[in-house]
Amino acid sequence: MKISYNWLKQFIQIDWESQKTGELLTDLGLEVEGIEKFESVKGGLKGIVVGHVLSCEKHTNADKLKVTKVDIGLDAPVQIVCGAKNVAAGQKVPVATIGTTLYTSEGEAWTIKKGKIRGEESFGMICAEDELGLGDSHDGIMVLEKDLKPGTPCADIFAIEEDEVFEIGLTPNRADAMSHFGVARDLKAGLKQKEITKELITPSTSHFNINDRSLKIDVDVVKTELAPRYCGITISNLIIQPSPTWLQNRLKAIGLTPKNNVVDATNYVLHELGQPLHAFDAAKIKGNKIIVQTLAKGTKFTTLDGVERTLHEDDLMICDTEKPLCLAGVFGGLGSGVTEETTSIFLESAYFNPVSIRKSAKRHGLNTDASFRFERGIDIENVEYSLKRAALLIKEIAGGEITSDIYDLYPKKHPNFEVFLAFEKINKLIGQEIPQDTIKSILASLDIKVKNVTEAGMGLEVPSYRVDVQRQVDVIEEILRVYGYNNVAFSQKLNASIATTTAAADHKIQSTIGNSLASKGYNEILTNSLTNPEYTTLIESDEDEHRSIEIINPLSGDLSILRRTSLFSALEAASYNINRRRASLKLFEFGKTYYAKGDKRIEPKYLSILLTGNTAPDSWTSKAMATNFFELKSIVQSVLLRLGLDNLKSEPTSSPIFSEGLTFTYKKNSLVSFGLVKKSILKHFDIKQDVLFADFDWGSILKQINTTPVKYKEIPKHPEVKRDFALLLDQKATYRELHELAFSAERKYLKDMTLFDVYEGKNLPEGKKSYAVSFTLQDDKSTLTEKQIEKIMSKLQNSYERNLGASLR
Repeated sequence: MKISYNWLKQFIQIDWESQKTGELLTDLGLEVEGIEKFESVKGGLKGIVVGHVLSCEKHTNADKLKVTKVDIGLDAPVQIVCGAKNVAAGQKVPVATIGTTLYTSEGEAWTIKKGKIRGEESFGMICAEDELGLGDSHDGIMVLEKDLKPGTPCADIFAIEEDEVFEIGLTPNRADAMSHFGVARDLKAGLKQKEITKELITPSTSHFNINDRSLKIDVDVVKTELAPRYCGITISNLIIQPSPTWLQNRLKAIGLTPKNNVVDATNYVLHELGQPLHAFDAAKIKGNKIIVQTLAKGTKFTTLDGVERTLHEDDLMICDTEKPLCLAGVFGGLGSGVTEETTSIFLESAYFNPVSIRKSAKRHGLNTDASFRFERGIDIENVEYSLKRAALLIKEIAGGEITSDIYDLYPKKHPNFEVFLAFEKINKLIGQEIPQDTIKSILASLDIKVKNVTEAGMGLEVPSYRVDVQRQVDVIEEILRVYGYNNVAFSQKLNASIATTTAAADHKIQSTIGNSLASKGYNEILTNSLTNPEYTTLIESDEDEHRSIEIINPLSGDLSILRRTSLFSALEAASYNINRRRASLKLFEFGKTYYAKGDKRIEPKYLSILLTGNTAPDSWTSKAMATNFFELKSIVQSVLLRLGLDNLKSEPTSSPIFSEGLTFTYKKNSLVSFGLVKKSILKHFDIKQDVLFADFDWGSILKQINTTPVKYKEIPKHPEVKRDFALLLDQKATYRELHELAFSAERKYLKDMTLFDVYEGKNLPEGKKSYAVSFTLQDDKSTLTEKQIEKIMSKLQNSYERNLGASLR
């Protein structure tokens, strides 16, 4: 928010340097992020002087140029080559001397230098209005009053206003300070704490009067809950023209572009008092009636920016008897604004429901000065005063007469909020005792009335403009910021508490696994918890007892529900990278998913892993290999093994996101489901390559870690032995059956079993396949003999032959 220092001084007479004032405002909670200088004419006409054209002759080498001799107050006249048609001897003109900096209309600087034009030397430049920034005309040079003395600085002739502008980083709760008057009010309280008493000067409306009642426009507020107070008045016989210079300078200083005198007056009062206003062309109000209401969903409305918008049924609209005129508190309509042909207006000043305005502004992607203030809450008691102030200002700068009574529809007066402030609470929260007289003085400077005082505390009445002060702690914060945070003493003793934590703390385990995955080439991602409702149709079914959780006030339709699974946000990240030629990806993410079950809302934690593309790029030593299911399985197992979870059981997954995959369980608890993502899901994200995905139930994993004791065993002292079988089996036989039979036949010495080759096809009997398996044998107490090994292998062979009909190849 920008605050003009000159404008601020109209409310409180202070002669401090801007830096000192900025420091006090910052101490008061209105943090000044910077102070910029403003000049109504950029450059301040520095180096521009009055020149007297002594002679003007045609250039010998150019038909359109003239050579002039100009007296600029020096010992001798200077020669200036000029191309303006209207330059003539005897004129007083503005001259930019050598070294002067001028600015283009876009703000680009350029410097006047000594030059030679078509053989004639030139020692300066005779300027036009637009070249000086004093107007838009470029028809010729600017001719000044004849009685001016040559050499007089033009900055002394023209009213060049210099100002300093505070850039204040306003916090959202400080709606009361969103105006120059509001800042001045705070500044007064801060000065009083420094024992400097200043009066707050408010614009007078005592001479407000109604000229006649010739233009009556009725007002009907249908939605009083959305517009608790609505005021309006008509002003006729106006002349729409540019605003006076002083008003334009005020608006330009805070970054606003002047429009015309009526619109500028409403903007001026907005930034002066913090009350948004809107002027309607009275001739465009059909039926001479204003209706404040909501319209049917889907109604079309074109705003001032020329964009046609589709209204929501909750959008509050200002309408006449035929059509909508304005999106209340947000943006005016294209067909009802003030133009050069306007001669009479209906001037609106109102208080609109902050929540309603905020929703409408976000719904339509609009952020205006008016909506910014309405959303945070303005002073409902300031509505009529601001209307009178604006009406008088419009009369002053645009002429006209007030031609109706003030329509003030305020059916239910808002009472000021009352709060009890306990002295003990003040001392406890601030950390030191502040004298009661000081507290009362601060409260008085903030317009907070003390209604009664007891030994325990004070009963207070908060002014209507402090919509953010609703609790005891809010009042204490007000006392503290005016008293000064720097005035609060602090102890030299530093206390710190040591947080107790365990090795099984969630954040520690996440860090351990994250580091492990990162060391294997995986990249961690962090995705949005909000997702597209269209995705749910890919996994939900009518029998699904889990429901997606919808956002009541979504930012957009594409982000209107909380994610049920981390898969879709991971696929969005994968698709984004694949489209940018990053097709080989290893991603992981820790987070939460969300769903509703009955009346409960549940937020399970997860760890997800995504694999796609190649395991390694092409090189001269090897060709790239596509990522496969077994690579994902190995990384899943390594994660669980790192957490001390072994003896896992696997079964085919029932998850709707996989075309094929497995689920690992531990003590009958599902820990992770992983596999190949369905092509139908990938198609939705325009992904044409295979994607492997693992979804860990992190909450279940944490529970198992906390309940499973850590077991330790010595490293075996005796060597292990490996033996292989090449088995001929029926095609229906599975590796799981081989695995279970092996450990059932030999429990003592068999430590591990792996499948290292599968063959089907040529040279095998029909209906048969070949499995090559490796067995690891070991005795913890002694070295296995060849006789023991042969006995074990014979036992395994017999088991396979008897149960599976297998034979050795």
